[in-house]
This record gives sequence, structure tokens and C-alpha cells, in this order.
Amino acid sequence: MSEISSITAENFTDNPVIRQMSNLGHEQILFCQDANSGLKAIISIHDTTLGPALGGTRMWMYQNEMEAINDVLRLSRGMTFKNSITGLDLGGGKAVIIGDSKTMKSEALFRRFGQFVNSLSGNYITAEDVGISPDDMVHVSRETNHVVGLPGKSGDPSPVTAYGVYVGMKACAKIQFGTDSLSGKKVLVQGVGHVGEYLVKHLTEEGAIVSVSDIQQDALARVSGKYKANIVELSNVYDTDIDIYAPCALGATINDETLSKLKCSIIAGAANNQLKEEAKHGEQIMRQGIIYAPDYAINAGGVINCFSEVKGYSSQWSHNKAQEIYNTILNIVSRSKSENIPTYKISGQMAEERIMKAKQAHAK
Repeated sequence: MSEISSITAENFTDNPVIRQMSNLGHEQILFCQDANSGLKAIISIHDTTLGPALGGTRMWMYQNEMEAINDVLRLSRGMTFKNSITGLDLGGGKAVIIGDSKTMKSEALFRRFGQFVNSLSGNYITAEDVGISPDDMVHVSRETNHVVGLPGKSGDPSPVTAYGVYVGMKACAKIQFGTDSLSGKKVLVQGVGHVGEYLVKHLTEEGAIVSVSDIQQDALARVSGKYKANIVELSNVYDTDIDIYAPCALGATINDETLSKLKCSIIAGAANNQLKEEAKHGEQIMRQGIIYAPDYAINAGGVINCFSEVKGYSSQWSHNKAQEIYNTILNIVSRSKSENIPTYKISGQMAEERIMKAKQAHAK
């Protein structure tokens, strides 16, 4: 018989994971492990005030478990704010699978993950994210109905995500340059995966001068050749003279080191958690005169696409809803300018206001 140690209230709050959950306002975290399939995953539910938590599953080879925990907690909190500020009746959640997406995927792994998702009884709805494809989600769907972004339904959310980033970027340009035209503007897209490539397409079609950078050399060469975009070496990304920096890979690229180098007027991209330290770097961006489009507000096209599948709405509805990101970003940046408050704080206030109103309504 295995020994179960007792947990007191005192050492419960001393646990670093519980403490971080409490600090960020999380409701639940589920650790998932299966030796047969090799699954190691974490599902984080941040807030379900507005509805069931919806957020994608990311597969990444984290250096250790704490790195994965920190990522999933930050990402799920971002989903709460994203769904709230976008006006969707959804809460925020996220999942990460620890592993190499190129070598460790299997039907058994995703089906076992689907069983864990199903155990949450609809409190969490999953979808694809970094390292995951719609086809992977098909395996998950064999074990649970609480999955969206499936082929033949709303499908790959990348086109809608990219379109939302594109219109949000135009809103930033409207305030920073006096016109929302991106023709002739120098834009560097860092990360040319699904979302990044669609963004490059929109920018190229409008006449922007596009540069691209990516750790995947094959994708970089393909996108550069297809759209006649300039290639920027990874070591030169933050030293390149540009108008707009569009981070579309992983997060935390806005940090002490990069902010001392960045030569741009606008930061507007699809990556999540772009600010390594939200308060510190959000303030610093404003002091440097750079407009920052809060990531969870500008990249909401993906969750809009997923929400349309949950509700059975059309692709045209998703497109129209993503178009509203223009006004959302315009409102955030305008308020930031007039109130002299960083954009990350303005967007957070807007998201929390909607959640608080819903909590008050539930209490009546």
C-alpha cells in the first residue's frame, strides 16, 4: 500500500505551483501522464466565469517541467483575457504536451490526451496550437467531443488569426503614422509558420516591404521565395531598421536585451506572451514611444474561428468578427495615448471589466 502524506494549509500554499496559480487567479491544473503512449501533458484552466475554458494544445520540448508549468499558466491566463476582450462567451484554458512534435507524435498519445480532456466534462475545450495540426486533433476527437478546429469544420484557425493580426497592425499604423495603409512600410515577420505565412501574404498584397526570419530554414526559404521577402538572420532581427516588428513565433521576445536594440515604431504580432515581464517591459515600450498591440487582443482570430465551430457559425461570421479586432486595437491604443497608460494595462482592464460584470450578474 502506498503512503500518502498529509497536506496542511500551511505547506499547501508553500507549493510553488499552487502559489503561482493563486497569484494569477487560476481555477484548476491537471497533470497528465501515460507510460504506454509516452504522454506527459498539463491542462490549465484559468477562469470559467464567461463560459467553458477554450484554448489550444501546444506540443513543445520544454527544458523541464517547471518551464512547461510556467508556460501553460501564462498562456491560459492570456486566453481568459483574449476571450473576454473579444466579446466571446468563453473562459480561458490551455494545454501543453511535453515532447518533440517532429518525432514523438502518435495516435495513441493524442487519444490518451483526449481521454484526459474528456475527464474535465466540458470545462475545457481544446484545439490546435504550436506543434499540433488539425489531423492530430482528429485523434483527440475520438476520445472526446470537447475539441474544435477539426478538418471539414472550422479547420485550421491560422488564416483567421493572421487576418486579425493584419487588421490590428493597420489600426496601430493609423495612430502611429496617421494612415492605416501599410504600403511601403518595412515589416519584419519573425516566425513564418502557418500564421506568419498568411500574414506575409496580406502584407505583400498591400505593398509592404516584408522581411522574414525563422529557425526553420526550409520554411524560411519557401516563404521568402514565394513572396519575394528579404531574409533576416536570427542574430540580426533586433538590429534591423524597420517600421513594424511582428513576432509570430514563441513568446518573451520583448525583453531587456531586445528593447535596447529594437528599431521599430510598432510591435504587432501573433505570438503569445510577447512581453517577458509584462509590467516592466510594457512600461518600457511606452517610454520608448513604441506602440504595442497586446498579443491576446490582436491574435484573437484563432479563438474566434474555434468559437464559430462551437456555435455552428459560418466562416463569414469568423471573418467579420476578426475584422472587429481593428476597432479593439484602435480603442486600446487610443486610450493608452490619452490616459498615458501602457497598452497591456488598458487591455487588461477592459478584459477584467467584462469578467467582473459577469461575476456580479451571477451573484444576483
